[in-house]
Amino acid sequence: MDPSSAGAGGNSLASVGPDAQKRRVCYFYDPEVGNYYYGRGHPMKPHRVRMTHSLLVHYGLLDRMQVFRPQPARDVDLCRFHADDYIAFLRTITPETQHAHQHVRKLKRFNVGEDCPVFDGLYSYCQSYAGASVGAAMTLNLGHDIAINWSGGLHHAKKDEASGFCYVNDIVLAILELLKYHKRVLYVDIDVHHGDGVEEAFYTTDRVMTVSFHKFGDYFPGTGDIRDIGYSKGKYYSLNVPLDSGIDDVSYQFLFKPIMSKVMEVFRPDAVVLQCGADSLSGDRLGCFNLSIKGHAECVKFMRSFNVPLLLLGGGGYTLRNVARCWCYETGVALGQELPDDMPVHEYYEYFGPNYSLQIEPSNMENKNKHRQLQDIKCKILDNLSKLQHAPSVQFQERAPETKLPEPDEDQEDPDERHDPDSDIELYDHKPLKDSTSFEHSSIDLKFPDTLSPSCPWSRALSHADMAI
Repeated sequence: MDPSSAGAGGNSLASVGPDAQKRRVCYFYDPEVGNYYYGRGHPMKPHRVRMTHSLLVHYGLLDRMQVFRPQPARDVDLCRFHADDYIAFLRTITPETQHAHQHVRKLKRFNVGEDCPVFDGLYSYCQSYAGASVGAAMTLNLGHDIAINWSGGLHHAKKDEASGFCYVNDIVLAILELLKYHKRVLYVDIDVHHGDGVEEAFYTTDRVMTVSFHKFGDYFPGTGDIRDIGYSKGKYYSLNVPLDSGIDDVSYQFLFKPIMSKVMEVFRPDAVVLQCGADSLSGDRLGCFNLSIKGHAECVKFMRSFNVPLLLLGGGGYTLRNVARCWCYETGVALGQELPDDMPVHEYYEYFGPNYSLQIEPSNMENKNKHRQLQDIKCKILDNLSKLQHAPSVQFQERAPETKLPEPDEDQEDPDERHDPDSDIELYDHKPLKDSTSFEHSSIDLKFPDTLSPSCPWSRALSHADMAI
């Protein structure tokens, strides 16, 4: 069965413009992101983003998008969610100073160590991927249809704690940016790991709905039980879809499409953030699912079909060649372009042998997700959604301060030169963006319940092999 046929048809909102396939797409990329290195033997490798970018170049996709070089996020930007002392620690810690007496206690307090190591340029790395996600959200606020940042999607980071290879939660920061203009934002997570950091941040609000499809059980981060549904005003606005090992394309779409169709109908979001963690692909170094690239990308295609402003972010993914394949193909999906399977020759071509193809075949691993179990999960999720009578209203008040795109800097001729950190954002190809009407509503308060469900321990220190985005 073709996963694209499962639940297809009749779910899309009316298209805008004469061609339903065309979207205004922008793409954020920092050429330096591939230089950051977590350390020898660590599975998280930012180099995968550089490999993805190379494929996009040689498939000719950059010519179809507006390409931005992100401005690094400033302290004040990061502290819109994160604690001041945590950001100050990330800014000052270095491999040379981490063993100093004054830092030892802070390393433990902020969960920085083996799994979230201190490496050269750590803070610049955080500024880069967070700045790209916030910048991508800004472009959606200003009129683009789809924005992409494959370096982002680090969904485990907490307000004052690193977790699962994640230091700064760029997703939360991007959603806060979107909430300046949009009444309701939907967050969808298809990483193999539960999107715990994002869920926790918005657990008590009805303006952000979080939906996470993930491996559940004896698996990092140990959260994401189907019974965890939100708290107080946010009750039923957190949805968790717990899955077992080996899920394939057909089983995944059996849940994804009906659940997301109902979410779009009931919640009626003004913007969607989709975390496209590629560790849910077959053959991932740390993952345990069995999705093909087309099956994974079907989620992108389906959410794109609703014609709601869409932010695509990266996330996990530890078999580098498959991560690059996946995010390249999903960029094509965002653009409405079907990419040929024969891969063009490029600087990382040898990574993709012996077939040198864009697609991968799922393995013959056992699918432990039985149909009856999937049916029960779907019924439970849909029942929870039925308890939401209508989309929540928003009281319009004074909005958080504007974030603005700067004028092009005529002195910045070389797109590979890093921009002055005092400016706002650097563009490869800057064209005026259509301005959009802004919503004068209040900024969201991030509140946390005093007591949480026993099945939802927010963070646990697990072994290096288990921790991942």
